Amino acid sequence: MKLNYTIKIGYRMALFLSILLTYNTHAVNFDANLTDFDQNKKNKVTGLVKDNYGALPGVHVIVKQTNVATSTDLDGKFTIEVAKGQTLVFSMIGFEDKTITYQSGNNFNIVLNQKTSTLDEIVVNAGYYSVKDRERTGSIARVTAKDIELQPINNPLQALQGRTPGVSITEHSGVPGGGIDIEIRGQNFMGLQNSGRNNPFYIIDGVPFLSDALGTNNGNLSYEILQAKISPLNAINPSDIESIEILKDADATAIYGSRGANGVVLITTKKGTQSKTSFTISSTTSFSKVPKFLDMMNTQQYIKMREEAYLNANASFPANAYDINGVWDKNRYTNWQKELIGDTATAQETSLGIRGGNEFSNFNINYSHSESTTVFPTDKGYKRNSALMSYNYMSKNRKLSVNSSTLYSNQSNNLPTADLTKQSLTLAPNAPSLYDKNGEINWQDGTFRNPMANLKSSYENKTSTIILNSSISYTLIKNLNAKINIGYTNNHLEERVLIPHTIFNPAANLTSERSESNLSNQKSQSFIIEPQLAYNLSFKKHSLNTLIGFSYQQNDNESDQIRAKNFSSNAFIKNIGAAKEQLIVSTGKNQYKYASVFARINYMYAQKYIVNLTARRDGSSRFGDDYKFGNFGAIGAAWIFSKENFAKNISWLSFGKLRTSYGITGSDNIGDYAYLDTYTINRYQYNDQVTLSPTALYNPKFKWENTTKFEIATELSFFNDRLSSSIAYYNNRSSDQLIGTTLPSTTGFNSISGNSPAVVENKGWEFSIFSQNIKTKNFSWTTDFNLSFPKNELVSYPGLEQGTESSKYVIGKPIQIIKMYKYQGLDPKTGEFTFYDYNGDGKITSLDKEHTVSLAPKFHGGLHNTISYKNLSLDFLFYFVKKDNYNINKYYNSPGAAMLNLPSAMNDYHSSSNPNATYMPAIYNNPKNSLQINYTESDATISDASYIRLKNVALSYVMKIPKIKVESLRLSLQGQNLWTITSYKGMDPEFVSFGYLPPLRTISFSAQLTF
Repeated sequence: MKLNYTIKIGYRMALFLSILLTYNTHAVNFDANLTDFDQNKKNKVTGLVKDNYGALPGVHVIVKQTNVATSTDLDGKFTIEVAKGQTLVFSMIGFEDKTITYQSGNNFNIVLNQKTSTLDEIVVNAGYYSVKDRERTGSIARVTAKDIELQPINNPLQALQGRTPGVSITEHSGVPGGGIDIEIRGQNFMGLQNSGRNNPFYIIDGVPFLSDALGTNNGNLSYEILQAKISPLNAINPSDIESIEILKDADATAIYGSRGANGVVLITTKKGTQSKTSFTISSTTSFSKVPKFLDMMNTQQYIKMREEAYLNANASFPANAYDINGVWDKNRYTNWQKELIGDTATAQETSLGIRGGNEFSNFNINYSHSESTTVFPTDKGYKRNSALMSYNYMSKNRKLSVNSSTLYSNQSNNLPTADLTKQSLTLAPNAPSLYDKNGEINWQDGTFRNPMANLKSSYENKTSTIILNSSISYTLIKNLNAKINIGYTNNHLEERVLIPHTIFNPAANLTSERSESNLSNQKSQSFIIEPQLAYNLSFKKHSLNTLIGFSYQQNDNESDQIRAKNFSSNAFIKNIGAAKEQLIVSTGKNQYKYASVFARINYMYAQKYIVNLTARRDGSSRFGDDYKFGNFGAIGAAWIFSKENFAKNISWLSFGKLRTSYGITGSDNIGDYAYLDTYTINRYQYNDQVTLSPTALYNPKFKWENTTKFEIATELSFFNDRLSSSIAYYNNRSSDQLIGTTLPSTTGFNSISGNSPAVVENKGWEFSIFSQNIKTKNFSWTTDFNLSFPKNELVSYPGLEQGTESSKYVIGKPIQIIKMYKYQGLDPKTGEFTFYDYNGDGKITSLDKEHTVSLAPKFHGGLHNTISYKNLSLDFLFYFVKKDNYNINKYYNSPGAAMLNLPSAMNDYHSSSNPNATYMPAIYNNPKNSLQINYTESDATISDASYIRLKNVALSYVMKIPKIKVESLRLSLQGQNLWTITSYKGMDPEFVSFGYLPPLRTISFSAQLTF
């Protein structure tokens, strides 16, 4: 069966459904006319709608089976025309509907009862279908707008940290517009740490979205400032999100087939509501700072160390030792962290929204503009404009529904080319001032490489993103529903690095001929069409839900990078054509096609026995003809034992369920054309002819990766749902790893893309507890707690010891391990580092790097509390992690070896008066520098990086002001990364990449007005 043949079947299915939908649209209009009837005898009716606390504005009042409808005003009053015998329906979100049959009278007082939200009513998004939370057989975690809006964040993934079990989130930078890593139940696939191989599958309003970091295919121009990790989800305004669902086990993810191996993240944006048209204006102002500076040596300690280094080397101070030879002031001190990364970053976001409608037609429009600065001494920063528009329509006979949404954003980031954090952690404390007496950059007669020069160069990016979605569904006959989902995404990233000659010392007399400009573009667009048929049937105690569908997606990507030099003036530095030297660094164009058939059968008996079957057959253009298709599927089962007779008499048990799942998902996440012979164009010509160089070898047996997933879990609720808990055990095994297989060097290639027989296992336990601690009329207190114990292991790898991969992996250990020297301590007599000699040959070589250290977290979790009193609420979230990570020893050289400052802890270096020191003696041109190199590759660079962090606090007050027609005014004070308990000695235990800005501490103030 060929991929193109499958695509043709899908198109025919889509065409068939479109014809049906078009035909039946006319039938809708005809049916709607049948519902109209003689309403000559109408009476004008007025009334007041209220709840236990007073009048209710925005209540929707409709004459059933007609087009007649209205809404209550700010005083809860309404006027409507109704005939005798007709039914009035009063409805509002959060309240129980109320119906009355009109007989006589013209004034009514209606009281609506607030809807008691129970767990039975919670519906979660499972992708192609929705399911009641208590009836699901899979593992699905959920975060709603209520929790997202409490956090002053730029990226939706930040809202998940600490709130969902089994999900690990790591921020990569405190610079706005940076990257964020997410892992759902560990790393399934081997390969480069940041290759994107373990990224989950993102879906926004039913449309697949980018998973890999932006800029990785066009030169990585953001490497120095953003580490080439620009999250594509920066395009999504968190305040536009209604909910985020995370699909984890086989039952939840198998319907996505090869895309569900690393989990699925479903993002649903806000839609219109059944209410009167309302306007919302909101404004947020934030202030952010580096939460902790690293304790560095002061000038006295630094000078002493540097002078001892030359004394121990029996060397005089050279001419370029400006810090100690008298060129720089030995008594001068500057806290460079305060100077270079000590500013307060500010952010301002303003949004305007309008939403409303009735049960048949509603809309939502929201526009937002935000600007952020950095903690660097510059006014450069990040801007984002985003717009969300959605419209939902349902016909009067409820057969036809149309849902559409458009999300657009454009971002611009203007930053220094380099993160100044590294210089703030290494610059000598007695280095000269940044500016001279004239306010110009101080070069101190050519002795000072001033970090302010970095601000004259710039990294700029512009990103535009559009996501379009439209779904049309129609009830063909009773219980049979046809649906077609169409989506389109377009993302364009443009990056520039501008390096004018002015970043260099003017004494060098350089001109704009030395200036350089780099420009890169990455364009991606995708189209998806998914026709579906769903059949639902209920009879007696039986319930059957079935779904079958087809999916076709095509992605087209282009990238290029151009470098230009030698400009006549810096005024033209952005104009590549104005340069005298131009070089096309790289160009690329690739296409990816993906076609699938999927199905689901869900059977429930007596509302307590549930079986869910899902299956998917995927076809991918990333494999050869013999292996283009893969089959994936899962079975999930649940037993709601609280509905059994033996449990009904247990008064303290509200709900009890056992569920389990088993299935296979897969992956083709290895890049395009990996199975083919590929070539690249050489920069240099031969005999004036363009030449090619081979870059990869053909492998016709290149095939799908597979992940087998198993889970068993229990969900319990007690005391009328006041206390709920869940416990889950999972075991995932990934095989047929798509990695490079080592080849002999005689072939001319180091490796060939292929399927490794290695098997990686992820298993663990997940616990969550919800408690309604107190609930009275005016006061409530709830607690959410989650805890995860993940464990990663390389189960098998045939031939590992014979290949080069043995330097990275060990059977029985996590794939995140690092092979290191085993540090034995400092010899107090010699002042030398000592290491364990694994092979016993009397010397320390690379063969002794056999000590394994894992950087994988041992456990992580969160504790979230919400306390409310009348209109005042307080939310706070603690996030905690148990793990090891690199410490300061990894990134700093031996004491005194260079004109670089060191952490104050490294002042404990060996000397005759300090024989039991931590570090080797201060010495210039250390003849035993190999020991220092071994030290930075030993477990001495690893320490406990566990922490407990007060991740988020939000204090909010909501009021209504009917007199000035204000539906609600919400005032909030929010904080992020406020307080951290840790024994880690670095700047931040979460993010330890040396020289890059850690996540910031943020305080924000916001006001939201709805009228």
